[in-house]
Amino acid sequence: MPKTIVLSLGGSLIVPDSIDANFLKKFKQTIEKYIKQNCRFAIYCGGGMLARNMQKAASEIAQLNNKDLDIIGIGATKLNALLLKSIFKNDAESFIVDNPNSKLSFKKSVLMASGWLPGCSTDYDAVLLAKNLGVAEVINMSNVAYVYDKDPRKYRNAKKIKKMKWKGYLKLIGGKWKAGMNAPFDPIAAKEAQKSGIKVIILGGELRNFENLLNGKKFKGTVIS
Repeated sequence: MPKTIVLSLGGSLIVPDSIDANFLKKFKQTIEKYIKQNCRFAIYCGGGMLARNMQKAASEIAQLNNKDLDIIGIGATKLNALLLKSIFKNDAESFIVDNPNSKLSFKKSVLMASGWLPGCSTDYDAVLLAKNLGVAEVINMSNVAYVYDKDPRKYRNAKKIKKMKWKGYLKLIGGKWKAGMNAPFDPIAAKEAQKSGIKVIILGGELRNFENLLNGKKFKGTVIS
């Protein structure tokens, strides 16, 4: 039986500004390497700058609420999931998961998934999918390599946190979700992971570091349990 890895892939890596074809090419090669080592991957795609650009444009034209903005973001995740499904070709299931609670037929090496309902991010969906597949761990890859004790973009003395509990994480980021939120892991997802006993590993987009994690070696990142 292959080892199942649930990965929440940040849109910030797929579409940091425009589509990062160079990253996606290397990402594909990395995943294929581990497929040969009897791993299979369920990959949830975030919306990235594609989502934010659409949300910004729509907000300049019409008065939109949080739900409206979330629905736009979900549409962006669907396009990103379609992009990744196409590059994995025959290794990927022909369908894209949108409801992470649905009964799944996961027979190929890669299962692509996209956003589901307003009110949370694909991080939450990834936790639900992990529960559905009987996996106790979610790897969260984005442009944030660690959880910090305060925002490193604002505070130069922000400290990396390598291990923490869900209670401490929620205290740090707060418990409310806002469309386009930039927390390392969505607070609604954090509450679900805490309730379900799911561990989350926060990693940056460095693929060699991702391989270190998959190989059971020392890696850079934050483990939340």
